[in-house]
Amino acid sequence: MIVALLPVSLAASLIPSLIPSLIPSLILGLAPPSKTSPATEPIVAPVGDPIPMARFERILPSLTLVRPIQTVQCPSDPVNLYIVEQPGRILIANPAKFDTSVVEVMLDIRERVNDGGNEEGLLSVAFHPAFPAKRELYVYYTANKPRRSVLSRFTVSEDGKFADANTEEILLVQPQPYSNHNGGAVVFGPDGFLYLSIGDGGAANDPHFNGQNLGTFLAKVLRIDVNKKGEKGEPYAIPADNPFVATEGAKPEVWALGTRNIWRMAFDPKTGDLWAGDVGQNVWEEIDIIKKGANYGWNAREGRHAFEGGKGEGPFEEPIVAYHHREGVSVTGGTVYRGKAIPALDGVYIYADFGSSKVWGIRMIDGKATKPAVLAQQRGALFTSIDAMQDGTLVFSSFDGGQDKGNSGSLWKLVEAPK
Repeated sequence: MIVALLPVSLAASLIPSLIPSLIPSLILGLAPPSKTSPATEPIVAPVGDPIPMARFERILPSLTLVRPIQTVQCPSDPVNLYIVEQPGRILIANPAKFDTSVVEVMLDIRERVNDGGNEEGLLSVAFHPAFPAKRELYVYYTANKPRRSVLSRFTVSEDGKFADANTEEILLVQPQPYSNHNGGAVVFGPDGFLYLSIGDGGAANDPHFNGQNLGTFLAKVLRIDVNKKGEKGEPYAIPADNPFVATEGAKPEVWALGTRNIWRMAFDPKTGDLWAGDVGQNVWEEIDIIKKGANYGWNAREGRHAFEGGKGEGPFEEPIVAYHHREGVSVTGGTVYRGKAIPALDGVYIYADFGSSKVWGIRMIDGKATKPAVLAQQRGALFTSIDAMQDGTLVFSSFDGGQDKGNSGSLWKLVEAPK
């Protein structure tokens, strides 16, 4: 969606005839011709327990939202939803108040957020997992003059209802050469460290070969310790077991490389695996499990296929799932379902496509994924995020009516389908 942030692929959902030529970026331009072979995936999938169908139920239908891009909860508040709007606000609403049209504004940084491009704006947030002992909110957004991505920390009130914009502490800045592929997700791992995904810098085809360059944050997943200062007073420390701390010329923050434009990551609370949806160029979208030091291949390859004109040497980590643009155009990474409302979905990784509005589920059996099963589809919805609430409920954020700046959006939850 803009995410991916919203790769151009988003536009594809609105112009089906152009889908094959779209690129993963929220910008509404068209990508160059495909440079990878549209071969069928020769994967033999294991067979697991059936994955049941589900359906969508609208949340807060009377609430006016502008390009909602993520929904989270405060660790000390299992009731309210914290709704992130791409232009730069975080709103608080109680989903039990079905017809409410009034919300609290938790944070408003619209004046410092640049959402001029379809993939720019306020893209992801995460509360410190030790909240309220640590009253901190981590925010990833794009800014302008110069164009850049910013990771910041804000101080939050003890009740979690207000973040003071004046308390911003900038932790990390990444210059951005283009307006697309700012893709990002901020998540805390079970190890207590903060993980951040950053796209490859934009344009198309990774023209600067950032994917395989360990000397840049672009096209990487980073891992930092926000609970400590750096050796020279930096606002964060580098975990000693990061894979490239001793590699000459490498950014020590790098946890994994060769990702194109991850749009949404999430840890499985049971296994600790870090799942990600990585938006493809013109042919393949992929789902990955992000591992320490792993190289996911971009731009030497897209999905499991060699990418013409790309550079890089393996070994490369194979995608868990790769799907062709005949099925969708821009992946929205999801999460492993661990809720109690739909027991048959326990352990199923659920993800979506921004353009087709399809939602799939897979199970992992002996390290391999079952054949993706379509769980649901909400036509017209452009899903920007799939987030697990504290009780395991999955909330889908969506753009409605297209990707135009200022367009409205909606929230949905996944519920069990009638039997």
